[in-house]
Amino acid sequence: MRVSSDRQSTDKHVKKYDIRACHQIQPWSGFEFNWMRTILLIASDILGLGIAWKGSLSLNQGFSPLPPELNWGEFAGLTGLFWAFAVAIVAGFAYHNFYRGESQWRNYVKQGQFISSVYLSSLVISYFYNPTVDAPRSLFLPAWIGSVLMIIGLRLLLTILIDQFPIARAHTPVFIIAPSDRISYLTKVIEKRTGYKVVGVLTSALANSSHAMQAIITSGAKEVIAEGLPETQLASQLYWQLRNAGIGLRLIPSSLMLLHRRGTPEIFASMPMIRIESNLLANWEYIFKRCFDLVASLFGLIVLSPVFIGIAIAIKASSQGSIFYTQDRVGLQGQSFRMWKFRSMFMDADRRQSELEHLNKSSDGVMFKIERDPRIIPIGHFLRCTSLDELPQLFNVLLGQMSLVGPRPLPVRDVARFSNWHHTRHLVMPGITGLWQISGRSELDTIDDVAKLDLFYIDRWTLNFDLEILIETLRLVLFGKGAY
Repeated sequence: MRVSSDRQSTDKHVKKYDIRACHQIQPWSGFEFNWMRTILLIASDILGLGIAWKGSLSLNQGFSPLPPELNWGEFAGLTGLFWAFAVAIVAGFAYHNFYRGESQWRNYVKQGQFISSVYLSSLVISYFYNPTVDAPRSLFLPAWIGSVLMIIGLRLLLTILIDQFPIARAHTPVFIIAPSDRISYLTKVIEKRTGYKVVGVLTSALANSSHAMQAIITSGAKEVIAEGLPETQLASQLYWQLRNAGIGLRLIPSSLMLLHRRGTPEIFASMPMIRIESNLLANWEYIFKRCFDLVASLFGLIVLSPVFIGIAIAIKASSQGSIFYTQDRVGLQGQSFRMWKFRSMFMDADRRQSELEHLNKSSDGVMFKIERDPRIIPIGHFLRCTSLDELPQLFNVLLGQMSLVGPRPLPVRDVARFSNWHHTRHLVMPGITGLWQISGRSELDTIDDVAKLDLFYIDRWTLNFDLEILIETLRLVLFGKGAY
């Protein structure tokens, strides 16, 4: 196709480029992802590798030594072969955003898979380089397994501690694009629950207007949080403009977007489609989850038995009555079961609840929660703040009535007030902790807020997601935030 000379003269000074090429990559310091956290994670990974290799070298002393071809000298007390693995793993972690990405640095399962791939790749490289040269199995296997355990173990420890310090929080300037009735709510929630600062807002209807990108760039935002955008416009305009400006994008997903994430793009009958099908091995993840629940709950009951005894004594000394409290809760497929807790209230608490309904802080009245509940026994405040009153639910996990992670089972009173769509949360096993507990706990105001979190958890459930929730729960319990 021929382009007219007028068009050519008009455009001859305009720089043309492929929109897939990012032309304004933000410098390392431009991202507000916290450089201190990155340094700590890199140091943690090298330390974990070092511990694994030191232990492996000690175990290997009585077995086969390193072949001369793999003995590359020593640095800082560790063999050159260790440093080759360290460089490969740290560089790979950086490539996969395991030091920077707000979600990827917590992706422990994928990190373990990458470490394993480095070790397995080394076997392939070694074979093609020289089939006669082989690292001793007495060194290789402990180093491999030890590296996975130590790196992930130290990262889990850092995860618990790192968010407790203000310097570790990302103070990212963010721009919000959302329906007009959601902007105020999103601004309040984001600034309250994160270190992000909202520097500008725009309604969804104006997201692709001529001045939208200019407003975003002028605001100095490093990320855009968007909700309710038409997908065709998002794909064709806003996403590519943000990408070329080096500005990050977070989408608050609709159910349609969540389904898209589950699918595989393909061309079918000359039409672009998203194919969603069951995974042949998907059930194994759930089987592993149930095995983990049983092993972890049994281990927890054994290890925490002294804590159980101490709490039992404290409850008896604090008030008259039983040590445990049981209540009917609604679980899998709407079936009720008796959930166990340490008693944190006086024995007549259930009878007195109707007298306190007028103090209910839940705006829709479905859940029942009040501050400074007069029914709580003296030791009860401590038990509820630290969530130690929930420990007996490990028995429910052993009995197959609950999981360690899942939607929180609610009392029959609350479930009786559900709307139809709220019952979707009952399609999965309830849990001792869940996304609700780490996303505001007592700050969530309505059952709609809770149910949306539960549906999001159900849709994006993975073993790694469960692990993230468990670690965040442990951090909240240790530092006592969000419960009353």
